[in-house]
Amino acid sequence: MTDSWLPSILRSPLAALIGESCTVTLVDKLEILEPHCLRHALSKGLGLGIVLGGCVVKLPQLFKIVKSKSVAGISLSSYVLEVLANVITIAYNFRNGYAFTTYGEAVFIGVQNFIITLLMLVFTGRASLGAVTGALLLVFTYSLFDISLIGGSLLSTLYGLTIPLVISSRIPQIYTIHKNKYTGQLSAFAVFNYFFGTAARLYTTLVEVDDSLVLLGNVLATIANGVLAAQMLYYWNATAPKDKYRLDTKKNE
Repeated sequence: MTDSWLPSILRSPLAALIGESCTVTLVDKLEILEPHCLRHALSKGLGLGIVLGGCVVKLPQLFKIVKSKSVAGISLSSYVLEVLANVITIAYNFRNGYAFTTYGEAVFIGVQNFIITLLMLVFTGRASLGAVTGALLLVFTYSLFDISLIGGSLLSTLYGLTIPLVISSRIPQIYTIHKNKYTGQLSAFAVFNYFFGTAARLYTTLVEVDDSLVLLGNVLATIANGVLAAQMLYYWNATAPKDKYRLDTKKNE
């Protein structure tokens, strides 16, 4: 390791994140405007921030559901589709050897989405269906990581399908809000975090991942999340019509 003015307790994790060569350039030599390393460091920093944000992005939504015991204004089909997209995304990126900072938020968001999906089933009187859903998801996830069950070409096809899947997961929620003129129990923190996260992910993908499928997926996800964010702002002060948001099994599908 090159002699550095930065204490090793700080330099070591930084080097692990952005690489030794860029640490030497940006930190040790203080060449902070060197184009390649600056882009790389910015991408890594954004990626890490997105992953950390993914750890908590759905917690406000989860807490709102638990506290209110209501899933008013939340689309069950959106969450089911999103969970499927999450696990396929994780498997595709992992098996292709992409850096964890370019997709890691999908792991944490997927877990939170799955918990919320189960809560929605429980609070609409379908706990047994939740157990079956959980078991099927575990089998599907295992298959995605086993190359003998799902080969590389099939996994690429499945990942390609997540692009319309992600968009499809947003459409029911967008339609629900448009129809009700109310965002219900939808978390503003989650919506805006998603939007800014996918927008930042565009940059990290361009810098670190040479994969047109991943790039296209991030572009479309940013657009869809932008629509949800716009709806959240537009209906910010809207109130629920009386008796409109009772728990109803069919209404949340």
